[in-house]
Parts: sequence; structure tokens; C-alpha cells
Amino acid sequence: MNKKRLKEAEKEFLKMYPGGFGHPEMQKLAKKHQPEKMAALAKESFAKEKFDDHDEIVKGMIQVVTRSSMVSVFEKPKFRDFAKALDSTGKKKMALALKELLHGKEAAGFESLVEILKKRKLAKWTLVTAFLSYYRPKKEIFVKPTTTKGIIGYFEVEGLEYNATPSYAFYKKYRTLINKMKKEVDPSLSPSNAAFCGFLMMTCV
Repeated sequence: MNKKRLKEAEKEFLKMYPGGFGHPEMQKLAKKHQPEKMAALAKESFAKEKFDDHDEIVKGMIQVVTRSSMVSVFEKPKFRDFAKALDSTGKKKMALALKELLHGKEAAGFESLVEILKKRKLAKWTLVTAFLSYYRPKKEIFVKPTTTKGIIGYFEVEGLEYNATPSYAFYKKYRTLINKMKKEVDPSLSPSNAAFCGFLMMTCV
């Protein structure tokens, strides 16, 4: 990772927006994404005790995806229609995959969710990582293809190769990278990992 570029990006961003994401312009931008509301929705919808009701979990997944400002407008209706059309067995499988992802064996849950979504060509990084990102915004990451490729390229990250098909191996390495990078800069640039990636994206263009 090119630390010099990261420190230069930090300097320029704080020069333009003193206080980082506490700056009025950044606060205005954050309101469009409603990070607190989305995190609260995910926490409430996917609390561990809620997973006995598979139908409600799938409804919660639809709500999170359709309300997300980070998921493509093209992907939202496709996911909604797919999830709504699932039979009881399909809903159970998807709910259990999410339970593993958020409350159990993360790797197994991640790969299970990818396999389920693959059936309708919906195995997209944004759909898989949205649930993680909203549920644990300070630890997990939202993987947006253009942003991710831009960060890896601009900051000269070695040993990390992006692939369009989501995989837990890449997710884990990329999450480690993002959490490492944010420790190198002012805390005002990372109220959440999604915000921090937004800062990095703004420096890549």
C-alpha cells in the first residue's frame, strides 16, 4: 500500500473539509445515505433472536436492499422479486445463510449466500456485503466494484486481485486492508467504513 498517497489524500481532504465527515458539506451528503437509520434497521431486522421467523428475515433483507442508497437501482427490483418468489424452503435457506454470516461461521454464511444468489445471476458484491456493512458499519465493508478497483489501483495494493464474483477470501483480505488504512489517518475520516471508502474513492478520481 502506498502510504504516501494515503497521507496526501488525507491532507487534501481535510484542507477542503475541515473536520472530515463532521464538516457541514459532508453532513449534508451523509443525510442522503441515512447511515444511522439503515444501521438501526439492520440491527432490528437481523437480531439473533429474530431468525426463527424465516419469512420476516427475508422481508428484512428486501427492506434493507430496497432502502439502501448504495445498491444499484437495477439490482433492487431484481433482488426483491427473487426474494419474494422464494418458497418456504428457499426462504429458510437464505435466512440461515444470513444467520451464519452475521452470527455464526462468517465464511460459510458468505459463500452460502453467494450460491443462493447465483441461481438468478444476483451474486453481486453490493447485495452480499450490504447486510454486513449495515449490521456492523465500523468493522465490515461495503464492496462497490468501481470504488474497490479504484482503491486497489490508486493506492498500489499488492496481493489483492478483484474478481466480479464475490468470494469470502477476497472480502476478508479487503476488509483487513480498509481497517488497516483507516488507522493511518485522522478518525474524522472514518465514522463508518462505508464513509471511509467514500473518502478514498474521492481521492481516486
